[in-house]
Amino acid sequence: METSLYMPVKGFLEKAGYVVKGEVGGCDIVGLSDADPPVLVVCELKLSFNLELILQAVDRAAVSDEVWIAARVSARGRGREADRRYRDLCRRLGIGMLGISDSGEVSVIVGSVSPMPRTNPKRRSRLMQEHRKRRGDPALGGSTRAPVMTAYRQQALGCAAALAAGPLRVREVRAGIPDAGKILLSNVYGWFDRLDRGIYGLTDAGREALLRWPQP
Repeated sequence: METSLYMPVKGFLEKAGYVVKGEVGGCDIVGLSDADPPVLVVCELKLSFNLELILQAVDRAAVSDEVWIAARVSARGRGREADRRYRDLCRRLGIGMLGISDSGEVSVIVGSVSPMPRTNPKRRSRLMQEHRKRRGDPALGGSTRAPVMTAYRQQALGCAAALAAGPLRVREVRAGIPDAGKILLSNVYGWFDRLDRGIYGLTDAGREALLRWPQP
């Protein structure tokens, strides 16, 4: 699975000085540096190099300072990473190529030179905000079948954990979750029950969510 490539690439980017998180804003991997201004790096994962991977990278170039593609290299040396035309296309587009061996070793096949200008600053800003708001790194990059643990879902789970012992007023929940008022009112996941004005309890769906994603 593509998630098997996540940890090797995460380690590679962390060694380069980035804070790395998976599945942020639809991107498999997002790295953010502490520089001023920050450097935003995006990497897309596939089990093998193909055209779809390049198309994803071109899309991500609109919001990132560097964009990379990563895939497992062919044991027989017959994959696209051995095709000079594929490598030349990545160079012309400014897309970096990372190859991952069966043992998890990461090698730079083509460096990222980022000649393409950013064209979507709003989307870039949303991506950076999601990265910064998310606590820890709760999602493996390359995941496709499991719900993504977004910053919003993390805060909603925090509200659910606060209500697990019994109903509370919004201001009491807000003490630990600043956006609790909006989250409880919108009730996107159906986890909360409005018992009275400003008072909320937890639904069965909310209790099931806490069993699925236990909170510290």
